[in-house]
Amino acid sequence: MTTSAPSLMKKFINEPSDVLKESLSGLAAAHGDLLRYDADAQIVVRRDAPVKGKVGLVSGGGAGHEPLHGGFVGHGMLDAACPGEVFTSPVPDQMLAATKAVDGGAGVVHIVKNYTGDVLNFKMAAEDAADEGVEVESVLVDDDVAVQDSLYTAGRRGVGATVLLEKIAGAAAERGDDLAAVAAIGRRVNERARSFGVAVSSCTPPASGKPMFDLPDGEMEVGIGIHGEPGRRREAVRPAHQIVETMLEAVLSDLKPAAWASVLAFVNGMGGTPLIELYLLYNEVDTQLRAAGLNPTRNLVGSYITSLEMAGASITVLELDDELTALWDAPVHTPALRWGV
Repeated sequence: MTTSAPSLMKKFINEPSDVLKESLSGLAAAHGDLLRYDADAQIVVRRDAPVKGKVGLVSGGGAGHEPLHGGFVGHGMLDAACPGEVFTSPVPDQMLAATKAVDGGAGVVHIVKNYTGDVLNFKMAAEDAADEGVEVESVLVDDDVAVQDSLYTAGRRGVGATVLLEKIAGAAAERGDDLAAVAAIGRRVNERARSFGVAVSSCTPPASGKPMFDLPDGEMEVGIGIHGEPGRRREAVRPAHQIVETMLEAVLSDLKPAAWASVLAFVNGMGGTPLIELYLLYNEVDTQLRAAGLNPTRNLVGSYITSLEMAGASITVLELDDELTALWDAPVHTPALRWGV
């Protein structure tokens, strides 16, 4: 007999325990020209991997943040992604399988968001890969300025900058940079990027069937992460220009970009925020960055690192230089990010 999903949950699923596997199968069916799904190892791998002589890029983390990470596997970005269950770290065996699958003889970069499970498991996988003769460099992403420590981390969380880092480091690997150079590019992106998020609703993981926290009407959570965890504080919902002021003040006061620096402004939806609102937010971001003496020469607007169906948004600002700009503009062809090819 088939059991039904909990009555409080309205989602397009079959069984909660099968959501991830069925979603990954669908990703591969829709984008088989770009990637393949290894169901036994539970990894998503670039279709032409391993590419001989090219540095491989591997990232991963809990599901529920789609299109991160599987949606960014392809030309000019990731070579493989290791998805765990919703909001749960993948295991070292997955990471090791992905590392070996993309090793073209030039080594592999692990892109690791700063969450305790991810950090520990990627570290074990890197050690195992080294034992098997694969050289690995790890790049940690910890761009969130909202909180110093959280339920999931020691230190800052890795959030929106992950997308920018995967794109830019992926372009460096695609042009033929060696392992140390690709890792250095990734670390430079992390050092020059800061993020901050807010939410006006919670989200409901399929396994639990209930919202992760209660957010009364008229209130918003300020400084949220990507796992539905609470943020810095809770306050009344305000007009968008005031919300953006709060977010940018936190980001820019920590980043301290040079006067009139070129920046990439990334307005990211958390899964349940419509594009009409994201573009409204970007209008405020663009206006306020220029008023602050910065030059937003590049941008990204859309839902790229989500928290299931949470209604909310994050802002990431990356201080660019000529090389980072060129790498951002380089061709990319993945299910979720595509230009120049």
